[in-house]
Amino acid sequence: MIRQAVILAAGEGQRLQPFTGTKPKVMIEVANSPILEWVVGALRDVGIRDIIIVVGYKSERVLDYFGDGTDFGVNIRYAVQKQQLGTAHALRQAEDIVLDEFILLSGDNIIDGETLASVEEPWSLVYKRVDEISKYGAVQLDDGRVVKITEKPVGDDTTHFANTGIYALEREIFDRIGDETSMVAVLNLLTRDLDLRGVESRGLWMDVVYPWDILRVNSQAIQFSGRTVAGRVEAGTRIIGDVQIGANTVIRGNTYIRGPVIIGKGCEIGPNAVIMPSTSIGDNVMIGSHAYITNSVINGGVRIAPGSFIERTVISRGCVIGARFTAESGTAEVKVGREYHCVETGIFIGEDCRIGANVTGMPGTILGNRSSVGSMKEVQGIIPDRSNVL
Repeated sequence: MIRQAVILAAGEGQRLQPFTGTKPKVMIEVANSPILEWVVGALRDVGIRDIIIVVGYKSERVLDYFGDGTDFGVNIRYAVQKQQLGTAHALRQAEDIVLDEFILLSGDNIIDGETLASVEEPWSLVYKRVDEISKYGAVQLDDGRVVKITEKPVGDDTTHFANTGIYALEREIFDRIGDETSMVAVLNLLTRDLDLRGVESRGLWMDVVYPWDILRVNSQAIQFSGRTVAGRVEAGTRIIGDVQIGANTVIRGNTYIRGPVIIGKGCEIGPNAVIMPSTSIGDNVMIGSHAYITNSVINGGVRIAPGSFIERTVISRGCVIGARFTAESGTAEVKVGREYHCVETGIFIGEDCRIGANVTGMPGTILGNRSSVGSMKEVQGIIPDRSNVL
């Protein structure tokens, strides 16, 4: 059995701005935990506790959170990729501490133990059957043997097998890397003279590429069963379905919560608030009376004043939002880099923003980190970090 893993966690994730302006992509939270924590947990669940994490961009956020891994039931060591030159280059940074056999995987995909359980021996690639292959690497197989991996194929309807970026390898891979910086390029060369086997995953594997993917993955990640209420729930509150409420949280009277919902520690919700399904609320969040929140991700330390309406929205840490704020949800064309996407979404708010009373955010709005919006404003489009909308 393979007992060591290398997690690649050095990248920035530029298509996930503003959320990666202050942290690496792997530290984006879904269901109140960083994506990377889901990966570490999946490895632990299959008995892999010797973990090497390759860090780079804003590495201190990873090191401060995970430390040596003791709090997560694993042993973590770190390698540093000073320049983000590609996945093969990142792996090479861990060469001195890798054992004979190991699993290589990305730190920015949500996975579970079932995804890893089928990987039993080296020279395996895990693929996932998907409906739309264009945004993934397409894996072509011949009787279970990997023939070719094509990155982001265009018009390729010959396969629906997506490369998950999970590989079981041996130390020999370091002799194969050469000057290549991409693991896909290395593996395509390797298939010429080595039998690389494809293994289908039937477990959880979801990637986060764009801001709206945070909502999709969060919705999947909070599919749990049962109710855990560690805080205090006042009279008149109704809780329906699967709901987790953290310690020292107070749910004020006549609040309505319909799960699946996760609420962290030290929060104050309501009174007369409504929290609807697929919503994650981090630690130390205050949500005022008569607020309505659905299908959203609210990170720790956020303050939301009374009368706010928030749908399909991601709000980063430390934001303060005035009364009667409205995050509109609908179809929007969103520009990410040079790409245009037509998506059904709300808005995306970076860290430490200040938003006045009676503000409306139009669908697809991206508000950069540490920005301020005056009262009675309507915001739309892409607003850079540290902007003042007056």
